[in-house]
Amino acid sequence: MGANSSSISELPENEYLQKLSGSEPISENDPFWNQLLSFSFTTPTNSADLKLLEEATISVCKSLVEKNPRTGNLGSLIKVFLSRTKELKISAECQNHLFIWQAHNALFIICCLLKVFISRMSEEELQLHFTYEEKAGPSSYGAECEDLIEELLCCLIQLIVEIPLLDITYSISLEAVTTLIVFLSCQLFHKEILRESLIHRYLMHGRCLPYTSRLVKTLLYNFIRQERSPPPGTHVFQQQTDGGGLLYGIASGVATGLWTVFTLGGVGSKASAQLEQCSPLASQSLLLLLVLANLTDTPDTPNPYRQAIMSFKNTQDNTAFSSSNPHAFQINFNSLYTALCEQQKSDQATLLLYMLLHQNSNVRTYVLARADIENLVLPILEILYHVEERNSHHVYMALIILLILTEDDGFNRSIHEVILKNITWYAERVLTEISLGSLLILVVIRTIQYNMTRTRDKYLHTNCLAALANMSAQFRSLHQYAAQRIISYTCRHLRRYVYVLDKLYFPHSHCSTLQHCFSTLSDNGEELLSLTCSHILRSYASSLFSLLSKKHNKVLEQATQSLRSSLGSNDSPLPDYHFWEMTDCLHFSETKLRHAQDLNVIEEVIRMMLEIINSCLTTSLHHNPNLVYALLYKRDLFEQFRTHPSFQDIMQNIDLVISFFSSRLEQAGAELSVERVLEIIKQGAVALPKDRLRKFPELKFKYVEEEQPEEFFIPYVWSLVYNSAVALYWNPRDIQLFTMDSG
Repeated sequence: MGANSSSISELPENEYLQKLSGSEPISENDPFWNQLLSFSFTTPTNSADLKLLEEATISVCKSLVEKNPRTGNLGSLIKVFLSRTKELKISAECQNHLFIWQAHNALFIICCLLKVFISRMSEEELQLHFTYEEKAGPSSYGAECEDLIEELLCCLIQLIVEIPLLDITYSISLEAVTTLIVFLSCQLFHKEILRESLIHRYLMHGRCLPYTSRLVKTLLYNFIRQERSPPPGTHVFQQQTDGGGLLYGIASGVATGLWTVFTLGGVGSKASAQLEQCSPLASQSLLLLLVLANLTDTPDTPNPYRQAIMSFKNTQDNTAFSSSNPHAFQINFNSLYTALCEQQKSDQATLLLYMLLHQNSNVRTYVLARADIENLVLPILEILYHVEERNSHHVYMALIILLILTEDDGFNRSIHEVILKNITWYAERVLTEISLGSLLILVVIRTIQYNMTRTRDKYLHTNCLAALANMSAQFRSLHQYAAQRIISYTCRHLRRYVYVLDKLYFPHSHCSTLQHCFSTLSDNGEELLSLTCSHILRSYASSLFSLLSKKHNKVLEQATQSLRSSLGSNDSPLPDYHFWEMTDCLHFSETKLRHAQDLNVIEEVIRMMLEIINSCLTTSLHHNPNLVYALLYKRDLFEQFRTHPSFQDIMQNIDLVISFFSSRLEQAGAELSVERVLEIIKQGAVALPKDRLRKFPELKFKYVEEEQPEEFFIPYVWSLVYNSAVALYWNPRDIQLFTMDSG
C-alpha cells in the first residue's frame, strides 16, 4: 500500500499506515484522510487473502491497539467514514464514484481493525478505542464512546437498507454486511453463549431497533436475488475528463500515491473465478441474517430479528398486520421459495429453510400448498442420500425439515401423486419411474441404516422413524423397491435382534439354538431360505423371548449402575448377576453392557418399523399391494416373533394379514407368477375383514425444539460463518466457541 509499495511485505513500512498507528493524534479534518483513503484495490475474496493481509499488518494493528486510547485515531477514522456516508445515496443516484470509493476504503480499514481489536479485548476495553478525550484518564469514558459505536452500527444498517444495489455500490454494501458480522464476532471468543452484550444491546434497542424489519427484508432479498459480484475495480474512482470540481481535484492530487498494488484475489485468480459463479453479497447477507436471528432474548425484550422472521407475510397477503408485532413485513414468497429450492446445497440455506418452516406459519402454509413441492424436497433428499459427505448438523437440519413437512397429512398424500423420472443421484438401483413418496421412504431408510451401522446416533434414527411414521397412514401405491426395503429392513433388525440376544446370553456357545436357527438367513437379508429347525424356534422362542425380555431391562439397569461405580472408583471386577436359575452366573463386562444397550435400541427400531407397517396395513392396505407382497415373501421370519412380548400386540394385525393372504395364495395353487400373486392380493384386499384388525392410536410425531436451543444453534451458526464467510479470517487458535472439527 502507499505511494511506493510494491508488495504486501512492505505494508508495515507504509508511511500512511505508520502515521495511522503512530503516537500523533490525527484530526478528522486532516487532509491525511484523503491520502489514506485514496487507494485502489480489488477487495479480498477469500480467507486466505485476508490471512496474508492480517499477517502483513499485524505490527500496525498492535501499535494501534497500544496507542489509540491516547491518540483516538480509530475514532477519527470512524467519523471520517460517517461523514463520507452522508452523500452515498445521492452519489449512487448520480453515479458519482468518489464518495463511494473513499467510504468503501474507510469501511474496509475499519472492518480489518475491528476484527483484530474484538479478537484481542473485551467489550469494555473496545469502548476505550471509540473515543479520545485529551487529558482524560484511561477509565474516563462514557456516553461519547457508546454513542459512536451506536452511530456506526446504525450507519451500517442504513447503508444496507437505503443505498440502492448497483455495480458501484456492491462492494460497500458487502463491506457493511461483513462489518456487522465482525461486530458480532465477539461470540467466537467465548465458550459460553453470550446472553448480554453491548453490541447486542445496541442492535436490539435504541436507534437500530426501528430498522429491524427493513434489515431482515433487505438481507432476505439479497439472498433471493443472488446478485453476482461486479467485475473487479467497478467501485474504484474513475478519473473524469470534464473536470469534476474540488472533490475531483483532491483525488487527482493524490493520484500518484494510490495503493495500486493492493490487488489480492485479483483478475484471473481462482477466487475471482469462483465468485463469478456465486453471490458474495447473498452468502454474507444470509450469514448475518442467521446470526441476528439467533441472538439470545434479553429479559425485557425478545429478539426483534427473530420476531421479524417469524411474522413476515407474502406480498399477496392482504390481511392486516397484528399490532402485537411491530416488525412484520411482506416479501415475495414465490421468489423466496425459488431461491430456497436452488440453494439447498449450502448448510446456511438449509438452516434458513428450517427456521422459516419451524417459526413462520405463513411460509410453512405456503410451502405445503405448492404444486411443485418436489423442487424443495428433492434437494433435501439428496443431502440425506449423501450423508457421508455432509456434516452432521446439515443432515440434522435436512431431516428435521422432512419431519416438519410430514406433520401435514396433505403433504403425505400429495408426495405419492408426484411421479419422478430417472433419479440419477440414487445409485443403489436404477429408478426410471418412482413417486416422490416412495423415494423419500427409500432415502430415509438408507439414512437410518447408515446411522445404525456408522454413527449410531439415536437422535438421528428416532427422527427418521418419526418421519416414516407420520407418512405411514398415507402410503399410496408404494414402489415395489420401496415396499421391499421397508420389509427387508425390518427383517434385518429382527435377525440382528436374535444375534445380539445370542451374544448376550450365550457368550461361550459356538452354535447356540438361536444362532443355528437363523444361520440360514443370508447376510444381506434379501433371501430367506428354508428354516429346517423353525419348529424348534417356534416352541423355544415363545418361552425364551418372554423370559429374556423381562430380564434384560433390569439387568441393563443394574449393570450400568455397577459399571459406572466400578470404573469411577477402582478396578475391581463387576459383580455377577443371575439371569435365571438354569444358567451359571454371567459376568457383565463392558461388551455385555454394549450388547444390552444395542438390544434396547434394536428393539425400539423393530417396534417402530412394525407400527409403521401396521399403520399402512390398517389404513391403506388396498392401496399398497407391493407391501403385502413383500410381507408375504418374508412371512416365515415374522411368524417367529408373533409371541414376542414386546411385539405381540402389534404382531396381531400383521399375523392376521399374513394368514389371510397366505390362505388365498394356497387356494390359488402353486407356481404362481408375480403378476398373479399381485392380482390375488388386490382382490383379497377388498375381501379382508377390516373389523378384525385391531385399532391403534394414529402415529403422529411433532418436532419440538429442545430447551435452550441456542446451545446448539449459536455454535452451529458461527461455525458456518467461520467456514463460509466471504473474505473473513480468524486465527483458529483464538476460537473458543467450538472445536475446529465441529465447525
